[in-house]
Amino acid sequence: MRFVDVPHMARWITESGPEAVIAGMIDALEADFARWECFELRPRIASHSTEGVIELMPTSDGATYGFKFVNGHPINPSRGYQTVTAFGVLADVHNGYPRLLAEMTLLTALRTAAVSGLATRLLAPAGATRLGLVGAGSQAEFQVLAVCAVRSIQQVAVYDVDPAASAKLARNLARHGIDVRIAASAAQAVAGADVITTCTADKRNAIVLERQDVRPGVHINGIGGDCPGKTELDPAILDMGPVFVEHAPQTRVEGEIQAKDSDYPVTELWEVVAGREPGRTSEEQTTIFDSVGFAVEDFSALSYLDRVLDTPGGRRFCQQINLLASPADPKDLYALLGQ
Repeated sequence: MRFVDVPHMARWITESGPEAVIAGMIDALEADFARWECFELRPRIASHSTEGVIELMPTSDGATYGFKFVNGHPINPSRGYQTVTAFGVLADVHNGYPRLLAEMTLLTALRTAAVSGLATRLLAPAGATRLGLVGAGSQAEFQVLAVCAVRSIQQVAVYDVDPAASAKLARNLARHGIDVRIAASAAQAVAGADVITTCTADKRNAIVLERQDVRPGVHINGIGGDCPGKTELDPAILDMGPVFVEHAPQTRVEGEIQAKDSDYPVTELWEVVAGREPGRTSEEQTTIFDSVGFAVEDFSALSYLDRVLDTPGGRRFCQQINLLASPADPKDLYALLGQ
């Protein structure tokens, strides 16, 4: 089976360019959202602890099965570990054999950004030029590139409680020709913004953005509230306009709308892609995308990578590993012990 490790993944992203990879993944996500009802839809299987969470995110479209194993441990950077690490698998449904094993720490960052990019494409003001970012951690660069892929962003402002993280973001994005202004507060970062993205990691019910700091007419990607007891937005922000989610049963437990009643009205993003529900209906409307991550998105990211590996030259981004026992006689597994 194919195996894409970290060096191969980094090589693919670097050679292709992260902007191009994210743009391609946005299109791949939109295609899968258009056939959303073909997928098995179930909330992630989560194991929570005081330190963080470990999750399995499975789905299938009837022909291919996929899952992601992922952790989320906000305290990890203080101990020298990543907040989020992941790997994923695609398997053929007809025989149950896995065909792709891939690292998904980098791929999840691309996927998460691409989902924000898709929501921004569907919901943000058409003439958006200013992005305000709250949180400059490991997701931030990818999030900026995703918004820039779908809107002509001319100004980026960021605030993080860690000034070094903001400086890191500005340094990394400079190589892409993106000038980042470091703000002294979240309110300053989002002042005058057309698109706002919040991506903080603290595992608690926090308010990193106040209602009074958000002007009408903006689009908000809230991606940091992604598990029970973890939020980022002032709940009053959710009442400024329609809220869009990935899979409502999961988001009601994990997203920003966990602060609202169980019947709080939301629209699933696939419904906008499929033309069943409207997205933004006016330039004055405020739209909120309450993103927690969903298995179909990981399936899309893995499938997009799988297709890349099939293109001319794509095999250099993976290696073959002998993961499955394959005795000459399928009924004689013991025979392998004598070889």
